[in-house]
Amino acid sequence: MAKTSLKERSAARLAAVQALYQMDIAASPLPNVLSEFERHWIGREIEGERYEEAEEKHFRDVVEGVVREQLTLDPVIDQTLNDGWPLKRVESVLRATLRAGAYELYHRNDIPVRAVVSEYVDVAAAFLDKDDVGMVNAVLDKLARTARPKDFSN
Repeated sequence: MAKTSLKERSAARLAAVQALYQMDIAASPLPNVLSEFERHWIGREIEGERYEEAEEKHFRDVVEGVVREQLTLDPVIDQTLNDGWPLKRVESVLRATLRAGAYELYHRNDIPVRAVVSEYVDVAAAFLDKDDVGMVNAVLDKLARTARPKDFSN
């Protein structure tokens, strides 16, 4: 069995954020979104744009994990955001990015903190402006210190 490349893992995160965004905006059910992305987006060319091959297992884990853990993730993210900006008021792509990053920080201890934060900052940069990218970095860094304090005890 071939080892998954870092590029495929990055593509999985990007696709996961897109899927979570679609679920949020269009109220698409989880099975429909997973099927649509796996059959029609990941590794395909659409309207002249090539979508990278992605590690489907990681894609599914992040999307299903965010949906499963959303009731515990959202309050933690809310507490980390600046006062007066609850998660429900945050733009949908930003919200999807924060949820996906928080999921990995709290539930994927096998992935280094720096990798999670860096990858989701890169995802944010693909869709959001500089200020929002900075917010993703700050919020995920703060969440990482709560989720995995041992990783910062040097």
